Amino acid sequence: MSEDRANQPGASRPTGKRQRTGAGSITTSSYEAQKASSSAVEDGKPGGGPLHFIPEVGSEIKKVIWPTAGQMVTYTLVVFAFLIVLTALVSGVDFLVGMGVEKVLNP
Repeated sequence: MSEDRANQPGASRPTGKRQRTGAGSITTSSYEAQKASSSAVEDGKPGGGPLHFIPEVGSEIKKVIWPTAGQMVTYTLVVFAFLIVLTALVSGVDFLVGMGVEKVLNP
C-alpha cells in the first residue's frame, strides 16, 4: 500500500542528498584537475604557507556557532555541579580508605 502512494505524482519523497551508483557528481578527471590547480596556488608548501594561515583561521572562526549567554551560564553551572559531586566522591573515598588504614595499623 505504501508503495502505491510513493509512485503517485503528489506523494512526499524523502529529502536529503543520496548517492546512487554511477551518479556521482565528482569524476576522477575533475578531482585531478581541481587538485592540480590547488597545488599550483599553494607554491608546494603544505597548508599554503604561513601567510595563508591567518586568513584561513579568520574564515574558520566565522563558521563557529558561538553559545549564547544563557547557554554559557547553563554549561558553567553544570561543570561546577559536576566538580562538586566529583570532589565529594574523591573526599569520601579518601576518608574511608584512611579509616581503613588506621584500623589495620592501630589494632
